[in-house]
Amino acid sequence: MTTEMQEIAITEDKPLLTGQAEAKDAELAARILLDQGQEHSIETPHGVLHVTLHGTRTTRRPAILTFHDVGLDSKSCFSPLFKFEEMQEIVKNFTLIHVDAPGQEEGAATYPAGYQYPTMDTIAEMIPAVLQFFNFRTVIGVGVGAGAYILAKFSLANPDSVEGLVLVNIDTNTRGWIDWAAQKLISVTSSLTEQLMSHLFSQEELSSNTELVQSHRERISKASNQFNIELFWKTYNSRRDLTFDRNSSFKCPVMLVVGDQAPYEDAAVECNSKMDPTTTSFLKMADAGGLPQLTQPAKLTEAFKYFIQGMGYMASSCMTRLSRSRTTSLSSSYSMDGSRSRSRTLSQGSQGGQMPPSPSQTMEVSC
Repeated sequence: MTTEMQEIAITEDKPLLTGQAEAKDAELAARILLDQGQEHSIETPHGVLHVTLHGTRTTRRPAILTFHDVGLDSKSCFSPLFKFEEMQEIVKNFTLIHVDAPGQEEGAATYPAGYQYPTMDTIAEMIPAVLQFFNFRTVIGVGVGAGAYILAKFSLANPDSVEGLVLVNIDTNTRGWIDWAAQKLISVTSSLTEQLMSHLFSQEELSSNTELVQSHRERISKASNQFNIELFWKTYNSRRDLTFDRNSSFKCPVMLVVGDQAPYEDAAVECNSKMDPTTTSFLKMADAGGLPQLTQPAKLTEAFKYFIQGMGYMASSCMTRLSRSRTTSLSSSYSMDGSRSRSRTLSQGSQGGQMPPSPSQTMEVSC
C-alpha cells in the first residue's frame, strides 16, 4: 500500500499548492490508516475485546465480521484472504470488522495465573457489544474453527443480527469421553505448539512440512501470549454441543467450507447433515488442507462472491473474468428465482465436470 502511494506522489504532473499538498497528505494518511485498520478495545459485559475495523462505518449494508481459530489471531487467519486481489471487489463495498478472542491479539498482555478464561458461550455473548459500538444492526459472519463455532452460537442466539454465515472447519459437537481422554494424553506427551498444529493442519501438510506449516509453527512457538492461547485452546476443547436440526436451524443463508483431508472434514459433513438444505451451501475444497482461506484464497473468494451475490449485495456485473469462466449453472444455483432459499452442495476440485441438479438433489460443482 505504501509503495503504491509513493508512486502516485512521484507521478504528479503539476506541482501542488500548499493547501492542495496538505489535502493530499491528509488523503494519503487516511489511506494508510484505512489499510492498516483502526484498532479498538471494546468493553463488553464479559471483558474487553480487541477489534480491528477496515473501511467506513456505513450502516447501509451489513458489516463483514470475522472470528479466527485457536492458534491464530485475526491477522494471521484472515489477512491473506481479505488482501487477495479479487477479494477487493467485495472489500471495497463492505466494512470489515475483525474480532480477536480475549487475549489472542498480537502483543496481548499475558493473563495472570488462575485467570478464569471465558467459555465459548460467553465469548459469543460479547459480540453484540461490538455491533453496538460500531452502530451496525446486522453482520455477515465469517468464522474459522473455534471462530466458526462462536459465530454459529451468536447467530442462533441473535438471528436478527446475522444476514449470512460462512463457517470454515466448524465442529459443533462437544468432545466425547474417548476424545477427551485422547486429548488429555496428547496434552501430556505433546507441546501446545504441536497440539495446535494438528488442529490447524492436515496430516499430509504436517508430513510435507510446507512453508506455511513452518511459518505457523514458528509463530506459535515464539508467541509472547502462549499462556493466553492455551487458555483459549482449553476453552474450545470444553465447548458444548450446538443444538439445532433441520427444523430448528439458522435463520440466514449459511455456507459451510472445509478442505479435503482437513482435521475437521467429518465434523463439517456431520454439521451439514443437520442443516436446512434450502439455506445451506456445502463447499468441500480440494487441495486446501486445514486452512482453505490461506491455501486456496482464489477458490474461497469466488465462492464468497456467489454467496454475497445470492444475498443481493453484489450485481453479476461485478463478477470477475475468472468467475465468468466458471460454469454458468453455479451462478444460477446461488440466485434461483431471486430467492434467498437455495439448496446446493458445492464440491471444488482442481478438475472435473458438472452434474446438473435435480429437484430432489443438492448440486455438486467441480472447479
